[in-house]
Amino acid sequence: MNGICPLLKRDIKRSNILLFYLLLFLPLKAQYNTDHLVTIGRSALYFEDFVLSIRYFNQAISAKPYLYEPWFYRGVAKYYLDDFSGAEYDCSEAIRRNPYVVSSYELRGLARIQQEKYSDAIDDYTTALRYDPENRGFWNNRVLCRIQNKDFEKALAELDTIQRRWSQFSKAWNMRADVYLQQKDTTKADEALKKSLSMDPFDGQTWAARSIISLSREEWDSAEVQLNQAIHLMPRHAGCYINRALARYNCNNLRGAMSDYDMALDLEPNNFLGHYNRGLLRAQVGDDNRAITDFDFVLRLEPDNMMALFNRAVLLDKTGDLEAAIRDYSKVIDEYPNFWTGLEFRAACYRRLGKVKLAEADEFTVYKARLYKHLYGTQPRLNPNQIRKRSDADMEKYNQLVMEDEQEPEREYSSDYRGRVQDHKVDFEFMPMFVLSFEQQHSEVRSDHAYDKLVEQINEQSHLRKIYITYQQTSLDEEHSKSYFAYVDSLTLAINSAKNTSKAIISLMYRAIAFSIIQDYDYAIDDLTTYLHEDSTSVLALWQRAVCQSRINQVLASQGQMIELKEVSVREDLNLALRYSPKHPYLLYNRGVFEAQHADYQNAIADFTKALEFEPYLAEAYFNRGLCQLYLKHEMEAVQDLSKAGEMGLYQAYSLIKKIRK
Repeated sequence: MNGICPLLKRDIKRSNILLFYLLLFLPLKAQYNTDHLVTIGRSALYFEDFVLSIRYFNQAISAKPYLYEPWFYRGVAKYYLDDFSGAEYDCSEAIRRNPYVVSSYELRGLARIQQEKYSDAIDDYTTALRYDPENRGFWNNRVLCRIQNKDFEKALAELDTIQRRWSQFSKAWNMRADVYLQQKDTTKADEALKKSLSMDPFDGQTWAARSIISLSREEWDSAEVQLNQAIHLMPRHAGCYINRALARYNCNNLRGAMSDYDMALDLEPNNFLGHYNRGLLRAQVGDDNRAITDFDFVLRLEPDNMMALFNRAVLLDKTGDLEAAIRDYSKVIDEYPNFWTGLEFRAACYRRLGKVKLAEADEFTVYKARLYKHLYGTQPRLNPNQIRKRSDADMEKYNQLVMEDEQEPEREYSSDYRGRVQDHKVDFEFMPMFVLSFEQQHSEVRSDHAYDKLVEQINEQSHLRKIYITYQQTSLDEEHSKSYFAYVDSLTLAINSAKNTSKAIISLMYRAIAFSIIQDYDYAIDDLTTYLHEDSTSVLALWQRAVCQSRINQVLASQGQMIELKEVSVREDLNLALRYSPKHPYLLYNRGVFEAQHADYQNAIADFTKALEFEPYLAEAYFNRGLCQLYLKHEMEAVQDLSKAGEMGLYQAYSLIKKIRK
């Protein structure tokens, strides 16, 4: 040993230190700590990987079934998966283990509301209020449940209590209006909504509720003014555009009505009323082919809708597709044998096709009906400018616009569990960082895949899985997640049985990537830190560690924890990686994302610009640079960058351009 050269001694010593780290750390991997399981389960919840989070909470429940937390958080995951009965069950189990946690009652109440178990939800909010009597959201939800149960007397009594405690709570007047509307007292309801708007004139739901009253009174001008306000405050609410179209139609503003239906269907492509009424308007202005397209869509949604079928038949008749028109007319007549208008129209089609006998048969049926009108009665034509209720099945009203039978104000339950998990992200959201993964990025519009020389080198040298670059957060189903847990176990076995450091170290990198995919970012960082003890200049390890820490920080910040020091480590890793690889486009992009998320828009723009110098087709950099320009009020530059991103396949950029121009 004394004959060994000093450099070789140093390498042997460094390898021994690394193996010591590995041996020290590996046994801990096999025994998941329950707190750690809950932590990474909550991380998966944050990133909306609900199936994976349930897997972690299942493990925690199996290890320590007496803890309430895994039951509660599994209930949260099930709630977001719309498994409301499962969420209710898990909350009940959490309450059995700890009956003093108010959140369990709140979530169970919401799960019961979704199942229309309003009485049970009332019980939950009553218990929650015993522990937290000043929680206005619980009072709000209990009143709404009482309204759903038609218990108006108690609802009004509780609203009195709410308004004594919170005199400026405008929503209380909205709920009063809801009660009055249920009691058919539109005058009191309108007065209540006016008081609500005097307290909060920027509540779009209140303006929309007032417009419903105006529509019911056929006060079209007032309804349009109120809906203008509602749309200004809630520009993505399709129902407001549908209702304003009705108001505009009755004010003879056909162009405005058509524009509103177009906008509503951009926001909600499967909206029945939008397609049906737009089809009627298109037919009215002679745009027959596109009207047929709308009725085709309506009939895919409701194949037995005779009104839509007859309207399509009329349009096919006008456009010369007589056989198809007769097919649709016949289906309607089979359903409504005394629908004389349908018989007249079908007879005309038969005559144009030269089928005289069939035409005469239909005409004779209509003639008999008119001759004996005292037996059959008459069905006078109605003014096509009128509006029918959706449930009205009078076929003579086939050419009238449709509105819902009853329009109720939207009931807004107070909850932290509504919308997206990540604290209701805004529309103008930066594209995330790129990360190493075994999952290939999939896109319907983009065929290219991110390329990096360092990643390709490791793919060529290793016989393990291929590594890809992606920004998509992979959501794993049960089978997929099971395969990754098994892969982690196989890599752990390979590390334990490795006879030299080089074999152990490559498996360590792959295990870190696998841990990243199953969102166990703490263990991924541990592996990457150990890897960096061996190779402190590894750009890939620094890159991956920065992204993992950034994702941990997002979760911690959402829980109200201080992350300033942890953010420093993200910046340091990105800066160090760029020191070793200064022309790396994905690292420059990632640092730009980090700076943009911290409102350092000028530096972010500089990094995105530099990234585009080295990778001109990086659409995500254009998108994020466009958002930075927007936040700096440089709208022209923002539109240019977003347009370029959309051109390259990030089509969501176009919807942002539309918003900017509005």
